[in-house]
Amino acid sequence: MVSFITRAPRSRRTLIFGSTMHVWSDLFFALLVPLLPLMKEDMGLSFTQVGMLRSVFSGATAILQVPAGLLAESAGEFWMLILGNMWVSAGLVAMAMAPVFLVLLLVSGICGLGGGTQHPLASSMVSRAYDDRGRATAVGTVNFAGDLGKMLAPLVAGLIAIRFGWRETFLIVGLSGFVFMVATMFTRRSVDIGKPSASTAGSGDSGGEDTSGARLGGFITLSGVGVLDSAVRTSALVFLPFVMDAKDMGPGQISAMLFLLFGGGAFGKFVCGWLGDRMDTISLIWATKGLTALLLVATLATPVLLMAPVMVLIGIGLNGTSSVLYATVADLVPPGRRARFYGFFYTTNEIGTVAAPLAYGLVADIFSLSTTMIVMGVATAAILPASLTLRRHLKDVSF
Repeated sequence: MVSFITRAPRSRRTLIFGSTMHVWSDLFFALLVPLLPLMKEDMGLSFTQVGMLRSVFSGATAILQVPAGLLAESAGEFWMLILGNMWVSAGLVAMAMAPVFLVLLLVSGICGLGGGTQHPLASSMVSRAYDDRGRATAVGTVNFAGDLGKMLAPLVAGLIAIRFGWRETFLIVGLSGFVFMVATMFTRRSVDIGKPSASTAGSGDSGGEDTSGARLGGFITLSGVGVLDSAVRTSALVFLPFVMDAKDMGPGQISAMLFLLFGGGAFGKFVCGWLGDRMDTISLIWATKGLTALLLVATLATPVLLMAPVMVLIGIGLNGTSSVLYATVADLVPPGRRARFYGFFYTTNEIGTVAAPLAYGLVADIFSLSTTMIVMGVATAAILPASLTLRRHLKDVSF
């Protein structure tokens, strides 16, 4: 195993680095999900406040994504990925110490800012390392790795929070992440592939003209589909634990179901990334989001004994689409400009991440949790016709 890494080509070492950073980043942000019921009970929160907390924590990542993408073109991605994760690690420690909801909300927003480096820079770095071949599979792999972090979140919550509490969980994970990032600094020589502008000299300029013209429409359309996709992914993670709680499932059972949900998501990201090199984008979007729309509504009537397979299938549908969309960005943008355009893409996606949990929280407070899940299923189905607008933009794209 050690030789697989140490003797690997630089592209593979870069993929391992980007994937490891993504494991930690998604663990940080997914950790909030299994802790929400405990936080709601401890602080006496409403569904609207729960949605607000999730929106602020995740949505704050959007603020620095575009600046991070622009800065990475001259500074490189390596240091920014590590420093971003160190920022979030320190933020989790601060969240553990927040005495009241308003302070927690403010601190979670500041903490979330550090997450703005992860997705655009890891995707850009890996897509450049594998620009010759296997790009969709590589990008799918680095995003699959993030779901390994999400799978760890309910396990960590189950091991720590149930016994000690949600505050101690944030504290332990935050400190552990900070120490790991410090240790990772010493791997730069073996994994860093340099600055995007330097490694793609020439292609960035010519590609920039192309991106500002014919392919810009395709990128904008793809970003719109990404907004809808991120809206359902974030909202489902917020409200599915409460659907399970309404079925009288305990914290341990909910953590186990979330582990299966994230496991299905990891499998979906990896497989759809691999299929992205072999199938067309539209078909994969229809398969994954059609499945998701049906099953989100079906959870309301699903008995407890059948929740496990349903969670796995929802995870596949929820997260499989994202690997396809992330790889498609590289089809529409030249290598020298990918860091900034991945920044734009992930930033626009955060519109859904911020707005959707708030909106669904209001629906749940005004009407019911069941109404929220039905509306969520209908909104997910809207992705299907929206994705058809991509077809004309994806014909004959190449760099």
